[in-house]
Amino acid sequence: MQLFSYFAVYFIVWWMTLFAILPLGLKTQAEAEEVVPGTVESAPARFRGGRVVLLTTIVSAVIYGAWYILSVRFGLGIDAIPQIMPNFK
Repeated sequence: MQLFSYFAVYFIVWWMTLFAILPLGLKTQAEAEEVVPGTVESAPARFRGGRVVLLTTIVSAVIYGAWYILSVRFGLGIDAIPQIMPNFK
């Protein structure tokens, strides 16, 4: 693979991980009982963007590292799945 392809895969993993990390540790304005007029109650009471980006980067790096080791080093890809599964004939 080319370098750009590795970056593209990491970016996709990072973006999907972002949406999994966003709700972690979220406290809404309704839970904090500090609803700002003009906002919905489900809006974050205090958004911690830096923490979310850092945690997303760490988790996605671990996921990407596992993918890299399995696919590039061991040669396991989508085509290898039938070889791993038992033969049910």
